[in-house]
Amino acid sequence: MSRQWFSLDIDTIEKQLETNRDEGLVQREVTEKRDYYGKNKLPEQEKTPEWLKFIKHFHDVLIYILLVAAVVTLILGHYIDTVVIILVAVINALIGYIQEGKAEKALDGIKNMLSLHATVVREGKRHDLEAEDLVPGDVVLVKAGDKVPADLRLVEADHLKAEEASLTGESTSVTKETMVLDDETVLGDRVNMLFSGTSISQGTGRGIVVATGEDTEIGKINQSMQDVEEIKTPLLKQTDDFGKLISIVIVVLATLLFIFGLTFHQYDWQELLLSVIGLMVAAIPEGLPAILSIILALGVQTMADNKAIMRTLPSVETLGAVTIICSDKTGTLTKNEMTVTTVVTANQTFDVTGTGYEPVGELRLNDKEVNVIDYPRLFQFLTAVKTVNESDVIEKDNQWIVQGEPTEGCLVSLADKASQPIKKLSMQSKIPFDSSYKYMAALVEEDGQKRIYLKGAPDRVFDMAGLEVGSEERNYWEEQMKRRTETGERVIAAAVKDVSETTETIDHEDVSTGLTLLGLAGIIDPPREEAIEAIKACKQAGITVKMITGDHKDTALAIAKQMQLTDRDAVVEGRELDDMSDDERCEVVKRVDVFARTSPKNKLQLVEALQTNGDISAMTGDGVNDAPALKRADIGVAMGIKGTEVAKEASEMVLVDDNFRTIVNAVKEGRRVYDNLKKTILFILPTNGAEAFLVMAALLLGLTMLLSAVQILYVNMVTAVTVALALAFEPIERGTMEKPPRKSTERLLSPYYMFRIVFVSLLIGGSILLLYPRWVEQYGQENVSTITLHALVFAQLFHMFNVRNERHFSLNKDFFKNKAAFIVSALLIIIQLLVTYVPFMQVALGLQPLSLGEWFYPVMIGLGVFIVVEIEKLVTHRVFKRK
Repeated sequence: MSRQWFSLDIDTIEKQLETNRDEGLVQREVTEKRDYYGKNKLPEQEKTPEWLKFIKHFHDVLIYILLVAAVVTLILGHYIDTVVIILVAVINALIGYIQEGKAEKALDGIKNMLSLHATVVREGKRHDLEAEDLVPGDVVLVKAGDKVPADLRLVEADHLKAEEASLTGESTSVTKETMVLDDETVLGDRVNMLFSGTSISQGTGRGIVVATGEDTEIGKINQSMQDVEEIKTPLLKQTDDFGKLISIVIVVLATLLFIFGLTFHQYDWQELLLSVIGLMVAAIPEGLPAILSIILALGVQTMADNKAIMRTLPSVETLGAVTIICSDKTGTLTKNEMTVTTVVTANQTFDVTGTGYEPVGELRLNDKEVNVIDYPRLFQFLTAVKTVNESDVIEKDNQWIVQGEPTEGCLVSLADKASQPIKKLSMQSKIPFDSSYKYMAALVEEDGQKRIYLKGAPDRVFDMAGLEVGSEERNYWEEQMKRRTETGERVIAAAVKDVSETTETIDHEDVSTGLTLLGLAGIIDPPREEAIEAIKACKQAGITVKMITGDHKDTALAIAKQMQLTDRDAVVEGRELDDMSDDERCEVVKRVDVFARTSPKNKLQLVEALQTNGDISAMTGDGVNDAPALKRADIGVAMGIKGTEVAKEASEMVLVDDNFRTIVNAVKEGRRVYDNLKKTILFILPTNGAEAFLVMAALLLGLTMLLSAVQILYVNMVTAVTVALALAFEPIERGTMEKPPRKSTERLLSPYYMFRIVFVSLLIGGSILLLYPRWVEQYGQENVSTITLHALVFAQLFHMFNVRNERHFSLNKDFFKNKAAFIVSALLIIIQLLVTYVPFMQVALGLQPLSLGEWFYPVMIGLGVFIVVEIEKLVTHRVFKRK
């Protein structure tokens, strides 16, 4: 059967669905159809047990190596080692588990939108029944306040309007009609359809059910949510690759050293196995997942303070790599407050100041406020638009809002900006607005004279005012209208007609001729000033902004140019995207910045095209229809004020203020976080390298092990995490937002980072190994592991000050800016004193108390590392001019 129900006449639909628009279905047909189509509900998603979700977080190569090490230590009877290793693995799994579950919540959010009840006609009688019992062919009655229970093709519509923002993203309610539409009509323009999950805001209607359950538009979105593959963030991809690489190196190295130790040094195999496990534990950066999560969590907190709520931790880092931001127009780039900017009469064009619905502003001519009494046509125009109006503006919670239609509300605000009070005249009779004739009229009495005031679509009013096509007067008004529309304004016309005192009611015939055109109002949803500045900031940072809107192409392009979002004239509509191949869409997103009249799947198509091109995209959205694209995008951005719960659950970021500027601020924070993550890796990995170097050296040279597995884990988890935490608070470096986004293929460890990690690893490990014989001679073998552990810790502490500033000398004017660096330094020294001198801590880690003289070596090694690395930075960055 056809799915293009909106393009078929009712007779054809009745035949296809074997129903009757007046009588509905008979019970036998209902039973047959329910057996065939199933119930009118969305399919349940199979849920993974919570314990299995938790277990899945152990699925990591490095964790496997740790668990094998734990099993070996358990068999050999080293239970403390076993407990500590398992504890590290469990902590890492918990961090991942806590972040899960958003997709299931999004699907639950869609299910909660569906209607529970329906009024249906069967066998000529009305019935109230559960919405899930509906089948295609059922005849459903709807009225204001109802939720639409299934997708319906309208048979009757009496002043019917539907609120479809949750599905299409359109903020204004849609007037519904029964006419047959073109088969290429996009979802937002299908005025003869009602869609499941939307609501009726006005009037009554009758429709035939044409789709139920997963076949409805909302059902297709539900399926898309399940089908869309979530994209791994660049950081997760890179840490996965890094984990696999390091695991291969560790296993190969450990195996070779085990064979070497047995062959050349004839170690006891159990002792050698423990040493090899020590090497594996030393080489694995156990503290890295924990500290990365902590840094990301602190980034999340900072963004929340700046009105951007991140729903997943890795997404914070992804923001720093965003190359393209795809934004809605209404409410994000613009204020979502209709504003009259100009009023055109037969002789003058008046500018209107003030934005939004607050009635503060002026009507100006030649930059001077006018007295409306001096301009009779202007006065009458203002009277007309305020009188022929069923909306009002009120102040609520220090904010001016519209009660009614936004377009009518801004006309009330316009009249209230006049220098003299404009009366809202009492309507004695009216012709309500309907999209079939595009105007509204009212009979009033003014100064003893009965008049008809009318407002509506300009082209319709021009004809009713008797302006002949091609006449000088008609050309003037059409030229004025064109000027307004070219700047993205919506135009409303107003007219007047004097009538006999005996007139009591009016109809369409009364306004078909004899009207006098009073003027035109140019209406626009003004851009946010801060969004214009944010777009400039994006261009400086090498980020492209694309507008994806349900609005008409002319309006969209005009606003885009006004905001300097694009300097190109190209606009692509949703229907054009649907007709393109995947390759064509990949090409068009490179050269077009504005996409208009988009359908639910167009955003998803654009996201996929951008990702195919290698871009990292942020996609904004607020409706249910946006959920698949939000889920698929690298960063899905939902609106906090006007966004649906489904959109919020499917996204990575929620804007508290629905403001585009907030996205740009979040990108800035994302870049800072990523830089600090890299600094953390540059800080932690040399410690693992130094530990691995010491273990390898001991095995190769036949020395006693300088550190036990538990001591290595202590250094990796406790001290590394403590000191690395300070790097999370490093402020953003100068010039960060003037650089282009990093490439998604950029390696986490650049060649320079690899050099620095190896260099510092050898510097720390070599220093300790060089001094090892003197320590044995001076303090005895039992104190060597304690001195070694402290030497590693102090080398870390001083090295943290090296990595705080990657490009410049560390002792600069910003040295004391990060107070956290000094707080954690003091905390670490206290911890080191506790594990050295508190008896039960000594026993747990196998340490000995040190004399004052024995502290000299750890401190001097740390200071030496700081000085040498600063010299290396000076040479590397200045002599070789490394970028």
